[in-house]
Amino acid sequence: MPSPRTVTSGPELHSPKEPAEPKTPVTGRAGSVDAPGTDRGDARLGLGTLRRAFARASQRAFARASQRASGPGSEEDPGLLRRSSRFLFQSLRRRALNDSPAADQCQATAVPRVTDGVSRQLSTGAGPEEPETEAGKSVADLITERKLLTAFEQLQHLEARLVAEKASHTFEQDPTGFARRAMDVCLHYDGLAAEIAAIVRETLGPDGVDAAALAELAQVVRAEEEAHPTSPADGDFLRTPRRWRQHWEDAVRRSAQERVQQAGAGQAPEVAGGASGLAQLLAELGGLVRRDLQKVQLEVQPAYVAAGFSAWEAYLRAFHSAVAQRLQELAHDARGCEQLYILLDWAANVYGSPNFLGAPDLTLSTEPLPPLLAPEVWARLENDYTSFLETKIASCFDGILELEQSRWKDAEAPDVIQGRYHTPLSVDVHMLVAEHVKAARAISAELEATTLKICARELGLFVPRFEKAFLESEAVNQLHLGANINACEELRTSLLARFPGTFAELEKPLVATICTFQKQLLLALQRDVQPLFRVLCTKAWLTQDALLPIMEKVLAFTSQLELVAAGPDPAPAVQEILQEVHRYVVREYLAQALRPQERLRGVERMACSQKMALDAQAIDGTFQRLGSGATWLGPAIPCVADILGETYKEDIQRHLETLIRSYPDIRRDHVLAILSLRRLGHRRNQRLLQHAQDLLRAVAKAGDSGTHGHRVLFQEIKVPPSVDMLMACI
Repeated sequence: MPSPRTVTSGPELHSPKEPAEPKTPVTGRAGSVDAPGTDRGDARLGLGTLRRAFARASQRAFARASQRASGPGSEEDPGLLRRSSRFLFQSLRRRALNDSPAADQCQATAVPRVTDGVSRQLSTGAGPEEPETEAGKSVADLITERKLLTAFEQLQHLEARLVAEKASHTFEQDPTGFARRAMDVCLHYDGLAAEIAAIVRETLGPDGVDAAALAELAQVVRAEEEAHPTSPADGDFLRTPRRWRQHWEDAVRRSAQERVQQAGAGQAPEVAGGASGLAQLLAELGGLVRRDLQKVQLEVQPAYVAAGFSAWEAYLRAFHSAVAQRLQELAHDARGCEQLYILLDWAANVYGSPNFLGAPDLTLSTEPLPPLLAPEVWARLENDYTSFLETKIASCFDGILELEQSRWKDAEAPDVIQGRYHTPLSVDVHMLVAEHVKAARAISAELEATTLKICARELGLFVPRFEKAFLESEAVNQLHLGANINACEELRTSLLARFPGTFAELEKPLVATICTFQKQLLLALQRDVQPLFRVLCTKAWLTQDALLPIMEKVLAFTSQLELVAAGPDPAPAVQEILQEVHRYVVREYLAQALRPQERLRGVERMACSQKMALDAQAIDGTFQRLGSGATWLGPAIPCVADILGETYKEDIQRHLETLIRSYPDIRRDHVLAILSLRRLGHRRNQRLLQHAQDLLRAVAKAGDSGTHGHRVLFQEIKVPPSVDMLMACI
């Protein structure tokens, strides 16, 4: 049952020795006094009427006490009474009892109502009793001087007397007497509770910790709990438990809230509104909470230990709750990716760090404490952060593309670092991904996974844009193509190795871009070399080394190509380019041989066969030294050379079989073109052509199309119809 209501002004405790004043009828407001016929034993007086009547009676009691004090037989000191009342009410106003739970306890308590007994009681002028200590000090003086235990003992003494008098039916003819005196005791109890709250509020202030005051505070709380263990069965509000431990905990919470709200109070508005201002505020908040909790652990807690108070847990929970409330307020106003991340990072890594309090023996025990941010608030912050993060990462990729375009526009040649063409593209992308993934990992594994998906998606959109922008620029040359191939190959290998699951879908667009750049490299070489192939298989070619200029350009190209790979083993992209160059040289050589500009007969044909064999050896040897793995290209030119120079015509069929089995993509037109170079006669040509067709059908039936492992050679050689081919068919 709650205690009587606290009032802001009223009488002090008086001695019961004062004589009664003649009864004078008093009328109150409507509704404050019951009808005359109401039973006094069951009647109740309104609290507002009681307060007004109580104040008037107390004023008359003070006047009579002063008159008696002037006489020679005075037994009580009127100054002591006035001083107790004045000190008590000033203390109550100063401590703001209306906000305290103890005050609410008194305010919520119903007090006895009477009918005509009110007039009789107030007219007597019998005021409440004021207990005096041996030193002549009032209870209010003791409270003001923070002699809390002595003041509580005096109040206990008065409470015991009141309870005894009530039990002896002393107040049977004066129902308001007990309520008035009990109300005065309640006021002093509330003053004592207010002083407890004041001590708690001052504990973390600049004046330091008063260990003696804290120890006495704890003793008073324990004493009150022992004096009022449970609510009385008769509902007597005077003996109702005051719950000062709860009042103390509430004071601790209010103190923590006040301290936490001080963080960032002096910030300028223009600073507080940005990410730097938020970071500064949180740094100040962390420092304040750290200092206060260190103070509690090292100075406050030892003062409470003797009374069995767990001050550390109370302060820890109070500050945790206050910080959580302040953080949720900041989260409500947070805007932008930076501010959201600052909040998430501070909650997860600064406040949640085991070293937050700065000492190994001082830790925030996170297990019994609730989450600093509610799960729904945390989820909202992460969702808002990822939404802003998508825009930020896309903007970062835009910035990377703009930097690359500025380099192309300025015609800056790529650097050569550790024997490789280098562009900052790969480094920029790696730093972008690593920075955001590391930041997200510090918050939570879920946020890390989400950030990885965002980076992978945005990078997948960036690669085609980068390819298109580069090919449309004027910087398409062997140097920049090699540097960009290196960058894409680094991204493909390193990102897939570090994040195999998330970045697996990136392999397809990266490989496509690498292939496009490789084709551009080959196109540049082909434009440079293609005119030199026209001299092959001519009469002039028989007497000069027409292959040399071609191979010189190939060597120059491959020397630059070496800067696309480092180390003894070429990178896959470089190996593919080298094999493609090898295939291109053999293919164009055969194309020129199958459609010669001049017809060679007799000795010239034999010389052509020998020349082709030598050229085949030169081509094959050169590319083997360069490291080409396309060894399957080696038999192509020698087989055609053997058919041209074979003197024993029956062996031509064997050479054709070798050619068809080595290159299943060869077609009937290619066989006709080769046979037309010999003019073997109608029957032999028909027999060889028929045998070749049967062999091609057998190869096709076996499922070997000649394109397995990308081994395509004759399929890309176009052989236009000619008179010689027509003659071979007729």
